[in-house]
Amino acid sequence: MKVKRIVANIDTQDIAAAKCFYQDVLGLNLLMDHGWIATYGTAEEMSVQISFASQGGSDTLTPDLSIEVDDVDTALERMKNAGFPIEYGPADEPWGVRRFYVRDPFGKLINILGHLQNN
Repeated sequence: MKVKRIVANIDTQDIAAAKCFYQDVLGLNLLMDHGWIATYGTAEEMSVQISFASQGGSDTLTPDLSIEVDDVDTALERMKNAGFPIEYGPADEPWGVRRFYVRDPFGKLINILGHLQNN
C-alpha cells in the first residue's frame, strides 16, 4: 500500500470565495466543481508531504497550509494587489526559505514560501 495523494479540505459555506485567492491570485486551476465542493490544483506532479509543528518557525503561529511557489515576491505582490493583508514577512529564514503569511478568505493562515538559492 502507498499513499497516492493528500488533499487539504477547508470547511466553508462560501465555496466561490476560494476562486479569487486560489485561482485568480495563486494561479491554480479549477479541477472539479460539484457545487458542494470545488477542488483547485495543477496537473503537475508534486511532492507528498504532511508536517506536524508546535510553531511556524521564527516564533510565528503554525500555518494551516504551506504553499511553495517559484516566485515569492510576485506572489506577495499579487496578494497585496488583491487586498489580502500580509500577517508576517516577507522574511528570509535561516533554514533557507523566503516566505510570508497571509489569511485566505476562510481565515486559514497560509505560508507562501520559496527555497532560497545558494549564492
